[in-house]
Amino acid sequence: MSTIKSVCVYCGAASGDDPVYTEAAIELGRTFAQTGVRLVYGGGGVGLMGATARACAEAGGRVTGIIPDFLIGKEQAFDHAHELVVTQDMHERKRLMFERADAFVALPGGVGTLEELVEQLTWVQLNRHRKPVMLLNIAGFWDPLLALFDHMQATGFINVARPVKLLVAHHARAVLPKLNTAVADVEQADLHGAVEAQVVDRM
Repeated sequence: MSTIKSVCVYCGAASGDDPVYTEAAIELGRTFAQTGVRLVYGGGGVGLMGATARACAEAGGRVTGIIPDFLIGKEQAFDHAHELVVTQDMHERKRLMFERADAFVALPGGVGTLEELVEQLTWVQLNRHRKPVMLLNIAGFWDPLLALFDHMQATGFINVARPVKLLVAHHARAVLPKLNTAVADVEQADLHGAVEAQVVDRM
């Protein structure tokens, strides 16, 4: 059975007003290092991005930063990443982050974090991939977004038969167990579907 080997983390280039956000980012980075999971992220050395990457690297973990050239100075590209990939634009950055990750986790952040998260959810809705997508909902940061998704469904813009496939964790330590369970569930569904197909073929 497969397990998560790399996780793409979307998060802010700022730290936010509550230190609990940075504490969660540090805990998540250390957790990745301790469990041998590679961190894939936006390559910056500031804000929650920098805190997550620094914690992972300092704990002996593997870090892949992917950053467009025009943000190297602004986001102070993290110079301790085991791999720092410089792209020509945001589109290439997001494509490479997607390709190198088994799952996606959004920590608190701004418009950029939201845009990256929603793009992954859109691709799942359109059946372009089945990698798990998760919110790390520290101190209820993402509650308004979750309420908006409920509103979209209640007003008929999200089909109740195809709800938004979004995992939610409230603590960094819960992230990997939930992601691995989600991957196992997908594999089990695939296995069940394969068995059913074999039965049909033999009839």
